[in-house]
Amino acid sequence: MAQIDVSRRRFGGLVLASGLLVTGLTLARPTLAVDPVFTDGGKAIRGYDPVAYFTEGKPVKGKPLFTHDYNGATWQFASEANRDAFAADPARYAPQYGGYCAWAVSQGYTASIDPDAWKIVDGKLYLNYSRSVQRRWERDVPGHIAKADTNWPGIKAGS
Repeated sequence: MAQIDVSRRRFGGLVLASGLLVTGLTLARPTLAVDPVFTDGGKAIRGYDPVAYFTEGKPVKGKPLFTHDYNGATWQFASEANRDAFAADPARYAPQYGGYCAWAVSQGYTASIDPDAWKIVDGKLYLNYSRSVQRRWERDVPGHIAKADTNWPGIKAGS
């Protein structure tokens, strides 16, 4: 019986020490806010036209001639009409979660995107890291959106 008590104490001490170590490492890890919009080379969503997803039903590369600055990023558009539509109502056309991968945000972190991995759900544009990640996201779109909606404010703030 005494042997069991000693073993439990040692085990308990190890658990406590491990917990303090992990907590200390977690508290020491800096948390950084992410940029509000995913950019690549200074261009939002890799230079693709967010309006085209809605109007043409496919990703279309924007042109440097048609740009609009919004939410700290430069957005490119395929046409003047698309640029003007976005400028008039950016919340309607901008991808959710700043254009970061929707699945990654649902998991609590950010990741870049592949402009070909996209979906419009309830009038909102969602982008994903890759088509294979998109297939994983599509297994439970409402659930992943709910998780991402909950996670996104904290991810943006760096908490």
